[in-house]
Amino acid sequence: MLTELIISIKLAINNLRANLGRTVLTLIGVVIGVLAVILVSALGQGVKEYILKQVNSFGTDLIQVEVKVPATKQTSTSNAVGQATGIQITTLTLSDADALGKLPNIKSYYAASIDQELVSYQNFNKQVMLFGAGAQLPTVDANFGLKEGSFYSEADDRGLAQVAVIGSDINDAFFGGVDPIGKEIKIKDQKYRVIGVLAKRGTVGFFNFDEIIYVPVRTLQKKILGINYVRMIGLRVSDQNAIDETTANIIFEMRKLHKITDPNKDDFGVMSIKDAQNTINSVFNTINILLLALTSISLLVGGVGIMNIMYVAVAERTFEIGLRKAVGAKAKNILRQFLWEAIFITFFGGIIGIMLGYLLLLALSYFSNSFGYSINLSVSANAIFLAVGFSFLTGIIFGYYPARAASKLSPMEALRKD
Repeated sequence: MLTELIISIKLAINNLRANLGRTVLTLIGVVIGVLAVILVSALGQGVKEYILKQVNSFGTDLIQVEVKVPATKQTSTSNAVGQATGIQITTLTLSDADALGKLPNIKSYYAASIDQELVSYQNFNKQVMLFGAGAQLPTVDANFGLKEGSFYSEADDRGLAQVAVIGSDINDAFFGGVDPIGKEIKIKDQKYRVIGVLAKRGTVGFFNFDEIIYVPVRTLQKKILGINYVRMIGLRVSDQNAIDETTANIIFEMRKLHKITDPNKDDFGVMSIKDAQNTINSVFNTINILLLALTSISLLVGGVGIMNIMYVAVAERTFEIGLRKAVGAKAKNILRQFLWEAIFITFFGGIIGIMLGYLLLLALSYFSNSFGYSINLSVSANAIFLAVGFSFLTGIIFGYYPARAASKLSPMEALRKD
């Protein structure tokens, strides 16, 4: 039994060597399929971990209330598209934030709105993201830090003070090496005194915190936008273990404040960091499954290539098959020989695909880090198991039928075809 197996393997290897060009072409199809599975799996996992890391950087004890188009889900496309196309939700207010701040387990909170305006200093102009936020923002955002100066106070906010805290990139662009504290910049042709500079923070979730300017939320409302509502409320809890209960309390309070009895008419959405993590995991798991299903088609294409090549090999070696059967080879010996050829092609194609995938992921990791996105791209054990297992299974399935056809040939018919 062992001797027969060894002979089948040797014959398979010799035939693959004898038809090297054909073997290489068949290998390429398998390599591409395995490479696609490796890359998609690693990229999906790497991007998911990157986004989760960015979300967690805000702290795991945060809850955020945002405006939402009624009759849509907070994370739905219809909500995002609705707001992007001009639906204005004006019901979230500073008084809502103050009411939520009095709930049990709320440690600190702030209300905020965002705008883009042309900001200038002397002869330099730049379109900048303005973040109008309450004075308690530094106590809610765990990663908020000042390089110099100070943040504005509650008195500044209530007094509509025209003061600004600028990001580090804004500081470099406007002032270079000059001390910016006390200098005046213009926002919408109004003078704002720089009172602080943020410590360098970088990009979080594709949002560059070094390119924004903080101003008091009431100042943004009254002097820049001319509105009386906000877009979001950020809250930090005292006890993380009670975050689900606190979220439920916030939803109940918001419905009471907005006189909403039908949950389908909620004009707000409430999400904790825990909820965000679950949503991200769910979305990426679904995307990864769909992408892997699509990339697996390339392995099936490679399998079809194996089957076609094997059928050609059977046709070319009909006389050899008949001769071997005439001198005593059994059908199972012929079947094993051709099946081993298919297995070797898929096995080595899988190995090459994994090696190329590893090298490409190293290059992608290098380039992503050079652009400031620390995405960890590595070949996981699951990806290897999936790619090699699928390719191996493809080789057996698609190699079996040509091998079986070869094993069924009659010696007399095979010898006549020479």
